[in-house]
Amino acid sequence: MSKSSLSKLDAPKNITNREKVLNADDFIVSKTDTKGKIIYCNEIFAQMSGYPPADLIGANHNLIRHPEMPRITYKLLWDMVQKKDEFFGFVKNLCADGGYYWVLAYITADLDTNGNIISYTSVRRKANASAIEQILPIYKKLLEIERSGGVEASHKFLYDFLEEHNLGYREFVFNLQLGAKI
Repeated sequence: MSKSSLSKLDAPKNITNREKVLNADDFIVSKTDTKGKIIYCNEIFAQMSGYPPADLIGANHNLIRHPEMPRITYKLLWDMVQKKDEFFGFVKNLCADGGYYWVLAYITADLDTNGNIISYTSVRRKANASAIEQILPIYKKLLEIERSGGVEASHKFLYDFLEEHNLGYREFVFNLQLGAKI
């Protein structure tokens, strides 16, 4: 009898304020199939998430999706990688114990020799603390907007915000990671 894979339903319900902090020289690496199921993860991913590697393999990556992350972030991610574009973004991940950790995520599509997407690879590193300080109120506002107007409304707010600051999305993320004040 094979063990069933973890799913979002298995994520902790008791969310805490316990933060784990990634070391500056650590990289979290995972690979998923085209549906988001984890097919590879490194030991640092297992340590930070609090799940044994064997439990992560086969689980949907959304197992670690923190409820304080706006859905527009994941819509942008999927829209970009499905078009074979690279995604960069700040992500608050949920740990098995209900805690969390922040990362700067880089996600890209893996292609076969014919250019078809066969999987996705994500490499995450420590997010700049000042970037998190600045992104928190933006994410909070996006969540509020999503509760009343859905993802379309948060998309509009985000792109109006970027236009107001004369920034593209990727430039915004890079500037924050480099310590710029927005």
